[in-house]
Amino acid sequence: MIVITLTKVPASLRGDLTKWYQEIQTGVYVGNLSARIRDLLWDRVVKNIGNGEATMVYNTNNELGYQIKTTRKTYKVVDFDGIPLMMHINSTAVSGFEKHGFSNAAKFHRARMATQKLEKRRVTKDNKQIVSLDIETTGLIPGKDQIISIGAVKQINDKECNSFYRLIKVDTVVPKAITKLTGITAQLLKEDGVTLDQALRELTEFVNSATIIGYNLQFDLSFLMYGYRFVNLKEPDNKTLDLLPVVKKVEKFIDNYRLATILDFYNIKNSKPHNALSDAKATLQLLYKLMENGKIKV
Repeated sequence: MIVITLTKVPASLRGDLTKWYQEIQTGVYVGNLSARIRDLLWDRVVKNIGNGEATMVYNTNNELGYQIKTTRKTYKVVDFDGIPLMMHINSTAVSGFEKHGFSNAAKFHRARMATQKLEKRRVTKDNKQIVSLDIETTGLIPGKDQIISIGAVKQINDKECNSFYRLIKVDTVVPKAITKLTGITAQLLKEDGVTLDQALRELTEFVNSATIIGYNLQFDLSFLMYGYRFVNLKEPDNKTLDLLPVVKKVEKFIDNYRLATILDFYNIKNSKPHNALSDAKATLQLLYKLMENGKIKV
């Protein structure tokens, strides 16, 4: 018999465990597996637990007849004459643990790795032009709904970016829900907006031959391509890269794949969510995070 308890873990991990265990109560899983499968699944739990905690109890040949494993930071499993006990660790004891990795060799290794990452990032930026793109719309259906803003950012060097932002006049009402989400009103578009034709011409010039990246980029491109055809402009044929499928492939145990969730997961700040330019800047930082972590090559 094996019992696993989970606390504050990604919903995807809980769902994944139900393939092998029965969830008899929220976060409590019971099963009967071989030792090999049990240990493999525990390794999987530890790897994908995020900021949560897990404890496993399973049958074994000792005085009590069971063994304990846990990831809880305030407890440690100790062996007392063959009996597994959960020892509570107070905060002062935790803070007093020896921290490894402070030798000169460790410092040199970290410095070398940081330098390699920096060089890799610098070479990529210098040799391959990338533009991060995002749009805001009045709805979800190209042709029925319209683009109300376009934001794009192009990295020049490690400290500077070129930015592109246009509000676009529309011949329809901006839904209240969209205004609440983006802060864009019909009056703002009337006063500060440009025509779709002008915005797309200027966007084409800004992007030039760069690779276009975005998060859920196919949504943005569907509106943009419809817009190009609508105003009789040549559709750009730039190389594109959508980061959403990449993130789904490399991060399989996240609660959801909304941009805000992914940015928080990678500790990326977005000062104005649902602002096309701010979202484009944050998406560019997401690309660099994925590159630094070896998750993607551009």
